[in-house]
Amino acid sequence: MAKAKKKTAKKKTAKKKAAKDVLCVGSKVKGYIKSNNLMCSGDLIGELSEKIYDMLDDAMDRCEANRRATVRPQDL
Repeated sequence: MAKAKKKTAKKKTAKKKAAKDVLCVGSKVKGYIKSNNLMCSGDLIGELSEKIYDMLDDAMDRCEANRRATVRPQDL
């Protein structure tokens, strides 16, 4: 018997997929907070990731406003 070919799913745009990804390492964040004798709520990592997205969006806007294609640390 011949093998059936798998159907490949259409790729989503990077922007839509990126909006769902977590941009920070949760265990590292929780470890840092715990090292200061504090606890971390369950939704902190998701909210931190949203803040990072906001910072990066602002940095990209500043980069484009300066007619550059490279985001630099000073854009943050």
